[in-house]
Amino acid sequence: MENLREQLTELIDEAELEWLKPHIQKDAVILVVPELDLLDVGVAIASDNTQSVQHWIGEQLLVKPSPEILSRWNANPDRKFQAMILQPYILVKELETSS
Repeated sequence: MENLREQLTELIDEAELEWLKPHIQKDAVILVVPELDLLDVGVAIASDNTQSVQHWIGEQLLVKPSPEILSRWNANPDRKFQAMILQPYILVKELETSS
């Protein structure tokens, strides 16, 4: 499991909204709420931990971006995300913006 965490850590990067748009159109983006750790979610998905993943989905901690979320993102096109490509999905977590 530790080796999987190390491998997935290397897949985490920063992404811009513009880069994510084609993947959003393909319905491949999953939004991770701030309370969850992106790496923990990636490990759970990659290791088929369906109990955790289904719990997070049920609690709406993992969601597909809604039209309201997409509208908010489009209103701030410079928004940055922490992202992990985990085929066939891209897990994203909004990064705090400094105002």
